[in-house]
Amino acid sequence: MTAWRTPLLTLCIALALVTSAHAILRRRDPRAALWWVGVAWAFPIFGAALYYFFGINRIQRKAVRLGRRQMMQSSRTLPAPRSRSGDPMTVSPNMRHLASLSRLVDGVVGKPLLEGNSVRPLINGDNGYPEMLKAIDGAQDTIALATYIFNHDRVGKQFIEALARAVKRNVEVRVLIDGVGSAFGRSSVHKALQAAGIPVAYFLPTLVPWRMPYVNMRNHRKIMIVDGRVGFTGGMNIHEGHVLDIPHRFPTQDIHFRMEGPVVSQLQEVFREDWEFVTDEVLPGQRWFPKIEPCGPVAARGIAGGPDEDFEKLRWTLQGALAKARGSVRIVTPYFLPDASLVTALNVAAMSGVKVDIVLPEVSDLDAVKWASTAMLWQVLERGCRVWMSPQPFDHSKLMLVDGGWALFGSSNWDPRSLRLNFELDVECYDETLVRGLEAWVDQKIASAREITLVDVDSRPIALKLRDGIARLFMPHL
Repeated sequence: MTAWRTPLLTLCIALALVTSAHAILRRRDPRAALWWVGVAWAFPIFGAALYYFFGINRIQRKAVRLGRRQMMQSSRTLPAPRSRSGDPMTVSPNMRHLASLSRLVDGVVGKPLLEGNSVRPLINGDNGYPEMLKAIDGAQDTIALATYIFNHDRVGKQFIEALARAVKRNVEVRVLIDGVGSAFGRSSVHKALQAAGIPVAYFLPTLVPWRMPYVNMRNHRKIMIVDGRVGFTGGMNIHEGHVLDIPHRFPTQDIHFRMEGPVVSQLQEVFREDWEFVTDEVLPGQRWFPKIEPCGPVAARGIAGGPDEDFEKLRWTLQGALAKARGSVRIVTPYFLPDASLVTALNVAAMSGVKVDIVLPEVSDLDAVKWASTAMLWQVLERGCRVWMSPQPFDHSKLMLVDGGWALFGSSNWDPRSLRLNFELDVECYDETLVRGLEAWVDQKIASAREITLVDVDSRPIALKLRDGIARLFMPHL
């Protein structure tokens, strides 16, 4: 028995040293690094095993194995973009400060701001889905569709039928669905897509029960690109609840966007990388990446975020936009759980005289998130931010507007999942006409909303405060 003690002790020390070194060198958060070092030494062997399975970013490691070099090489076939990141928009003189925001995002994202785009908002599925289905029926070469949820309901069946018609026309179709949001192969939509001959793949399918809403590293992006020229993105999944004209037990408001112009190639590039990540299939050539001519006044850029090399790009973009704001910031989000850095940025903007309005849903589809959000609202209310609760139906819209000239929209929420754990796609736009229209839409929401004040938050019964406070303790996982 004594003979095993020295090798076992040596193994324990070696594993603890390797685990500690990896955590110190790789973990961005020093608190997390310190925690893992403590676990490695307090629980020999077991602690190292925990770190191996739960402490290492497996998404980035897998991405490297699949070959990002190959993706970068294939990306060289993209048409040369027309960028004006140094002078991103034609606006009135009081908007010129937004040029510095463009340069900031340049450094964060590493992709150019592209001029010559047309961007049109689509309110709810009532307006969004007919436009998307029309685009599918008009497709001649390719269709790329990525979504978190694809339900086999009345809307889902319309999309399956339209995609099946496209396949019969010899259009190349690729459908990517998240492995958790879709219920993977057990879902009826999976069988319907297969039966229709529609190529479909699933992003990181998991054995974890699909109904769990809190599973890390999901592909939360909503993208559709037709013929490499017409793009759609925003907050809407394929789900009949987004169509308010259809009776549903939980109707949901949302906003989506139709885009044409060079920025569509950036959406296509994100889809291509996700598709190759999952299937190893490369989507090259002019059919997927045609030459795109300018067709509108909007300067735009796609911003991909995720727990890989795109880590925290969205957070830096949000912080940069708040830092550059001079007059107004408007935020519409279904889930509001900003971390300390974003709370500070919001408060600094408000205390500097910027009018900060945050529009949240009165009723949420995730009660725990709603409780946690309510528990932290005092942190922004006490410094001058204004918070509005929009009435039912549940508002799933995601939008940020700054100074009447800058807009950010896409799949991301103001919560830890979008900022750190999920793969997201957002688009920033510089155009006064577009932003004025979106501001009018937000004004309508605020006009029908209930303002919540610091007195409202402080006057809640103690039982509700405790419930909400306990929920907030789990904020990093909500």
